[in-house]
Amino acid sequence: MPPVASTQSKVPENSNISPDSAGSPVRYGPALTLLASLFFMWGFITVINNTLLPHLRSVFDLNYTQTTLIESVWFIAYFVASIPSAKLIEKAGYQKALVIGLLVMAAGALGMMLAASIPSYGVTLAMLFVIASGITLLQVAANPYVAVVGKPETASSRLNLVQAMNSAGTMLAPMFGAYLILGRSKGGTASADVVLTPAERLADAQSVILPYGLVAVVLVVLAVVIARFPLPAMGSATLRLAPEERRKLSLWKHRNLVFGVPAIFIYLIAEIGVANLFVNFVSQPTIANLTHEQAGRYLTFLWGGMMVGRFLGSAIMQKVDAARVLAAFSVGAFVVMLVTVFTTGPAAMWALILVGLFHSIMFPTIFTLGIRGLGPLTEEGSGLLIMAIAGGALVVVQGWLADSYGLQTSFLLTAACELYVLFYALWGSRPTGETA
Repeated sequence: MPPVASTQSKVPENSNISPDSAGSPVRYGPALTLLASLFFMWGFITVINNTLLPHLRSVFDLNYTQTTLIESVWFIAYFVASIPSAKLIEKAGYQKALVIGLLVMAAGALGMMLAASIPSYGVTLAMLFVIASGITLLQVAANPYVAVVGKPETASSRLNLVQAMNSAGTMLAPMFGAYLILGRSKGGTASADVVLTPAERLADAQSVILPYGLVAVVLVVLAVVIARFPLPAMGSATLRLAPEERRKLSLWKHRNLVFGVPAIFIYLIAEIGVANLFVNFVSQPTIANLTHEQAGRYLTFLWGGMMVGRFLGSAIMQKVDAARVLAAFSVGAFVVMLVTVFTTGPAAMWALILVGLFHSIMFPTIFTLGIRGLGPLTEEGSGLLIMAIAGGALVVVQGWLADSYGLQTSFLLTAACELYVLFYALWGSRPTGETA
């Protein structure tokens, strides 16, 4: 058998083949391809909410604060379920955790069918919490896996590439939701000022039964495939330390993680605020004067921009430092949000759509910059970063701003979030206390 160094020298720099601890090459390509399907599914299901929110607003006659509270419950699940997810992964392993996460999501989708049959606002909130808890488990397992299975220098590029499949799911979901939810409901096809009768509201509520039934079937099938797939181990670089060794190390010595956790938290406020209020914003007479169904189709362009941006960002980061790319994209996002706030008509609508392109690389890039240099603390740091996705729950603040000062003015909050991402890219992401 040739020495390890000889084996490594034959591996191309951008290959998905890596040597294991014994020097034998391990092919991660098939595993990453399968994991990309998970990224697709949780992106798809998350964005169905963006068409579901205006639908539920009509069914239950909610104001903006109550509407965004639905999404807040979704992201509270990230805060509640992140640490239990990490504990479950530690005991059951990554593969079983992925299967459990998919089955939990399928159970929540079936519960959404029950909530639509009643219909019940409370049961809807509970089932969305269940689905989000399953997604949290997938996120805690899959994001660090993708980040550490290749060269550290291209971790951001690799995660952006796989996250592009997440964006593909988010791009297709609005068309799915617009056709099967908004397009089949009275509230989705009527003008904004129409008041629904109780019978019409009941019929609208039941329009989500079919789409969530289809989602549940796909999730169960995917769980069976994952359970039977030979998923490679993440490797020894991120294994947990013995308790006495762990006490000698501190996560708080890593500046890139300390500032990365609030960066994820704050970025999610921006991303979710834009996505959740998009349909209501472009439906306004002073912006595009569309029905909710028509506006839901334009949401596809927002998420399509995120997919394009991640492919583009992945290619750029092969040659340009990830922090510099993040800084450039955050400046672009800030500019288009100012255009959204201070203009009207198609210019404001397309500016809001364009922010998807600039938001595209933010989550995967902040994540990989945040865990850089953590070594055996990577799993713990990843858990904290995934927990920070709970920042999306504060979208209710933008809902309150929209009720109090106007929907368009509320996007100033989004612009402020872009400035923190810029700060993180320029200074906060610089690693300190790197752990071997």
